Amino acid sequence: MRHFGRSSAVLVAALAAAVLGAATGCSSSSDDDSSGSGSKNSGRNGKKAAASAARQVGGEGSPCVLPVTFEPAKSWKPKAVEPIPAGQEDHGFNKLLQRGGVRLVCEIDAKPAGNIGFLKVWTGPKSAAGASPRTVLEEYLADEIDELRQTAYRDIKVGDAGLPATEVVYTLYSKLMEETRKQTAVALATPEGPVLFQLGGLDTEEHQEMLPTLELAKKTVRLSTGR
Repeated sequence: MRHFGRSSAVLVAALAAAVLGAATGCSSSSDDDSSGSGSKNSGRNGKKAAASAARQVGGEGSPCVLPVTFEPAKSWKPKAVEPIPAGQEDHGFNKLLQRGGVRLVCEIDAKPAGNIGFLKVWTGPKSAAGASPRTVLEEYLADEIDELRQTAYRDIKVGDAGLPATEVVYTLYSKLMEETRKQTAVALATPEGPVLFQLGGLDTEEHQEMLPTLELAKKTVRLSTGR
């Protein structure tokens, strides 16, 4: 893991996520004690739900408004990606935002959490809502700049609703860097068009360290409402 502003010799990897279940102790015959415990548990659950909602990306009021909402890992910072307006010199920037049939609309930056890389969200037009997730991934990879060395596709379910999706783990070779690196992408269909999550990283080591945020996004993703 790469951190910033500190010597690597004194860094401590501090990625820990613990979910503690509420312990139910031995119950006495007192109804008041039982209701008090339930009230406390409800309060804790309410605070957890509020904290989770505050971290969600994709809904109205979040930095990126998307066809889906999801929760990124703690400390990762989302930011909308906007194209350079027509008529202004973009130096090829706008072209980089397009890949296959999707466009880059949101980046969740890992640097505040100590890694170099992004969880990127790409979306396609509503007219492509019927495209299969695998087709979306294949068209995306066909436009990859670096050499595609290896791919492994699998069909999965994501989110509480078990939305059908396809995931691909692939390896790229960079002629400039003269090295290979692993990447992962997940695509799903929505009524508003396809959505594709892509997790990169400076190298394979960074990618592996950042995988938990992609797994969290897959676990918490759901279709947006009111768009």
